[in-house]
Amino acid sequence: MKKITNILYYIAMGIMLFYFAYNKGWILADFDSISPQEAVTRIAKENDIVVLDVRTPQEYQQLHLRGATLIPLQQLEANLHKLQPHRNQPILVYCRSGNRSVAASRILASHGFHPVNIKEGIVGLNKAGASLTH
Repeated sequence: MKKITNILYYIAMGIMLFYFAYNKGWILADFDSISPQEAVTRIAKENDIVVLDVRTPQEYQQLHLRGATLIPLQQLEANLHKLQPHRNQPILVYCRSGNRSVAASRILASHGFHPVNIKEGIVGLNKAGASLTH
């Protein structure tokens, strides 16, 4: 009986590890992820960069990247038409800490867009010295 319990424990731990890695975008990701520092550099160098904030309107009002477009994650699929003009260019995607942006990047990639997830979200961007506004 103990052997079966151990096997079930390891299976459960494996599933939880897989789920965590998938949600972080570490595995099975069909999009790129960059550090907050890389994002700050790209935003400074590329004039026509598209930046998508997938947080809530309340979070956006408190603090956001200058020039970012707000489409909350829950409304993203219904509002993909707003991003249609940028279909063939990279779209930098961020949230608060990097979890919702992974989900948003998966949605965008599944619809033929080219998302680039910003790891650590606005928290990391703030630490990296990004140009933020209220």
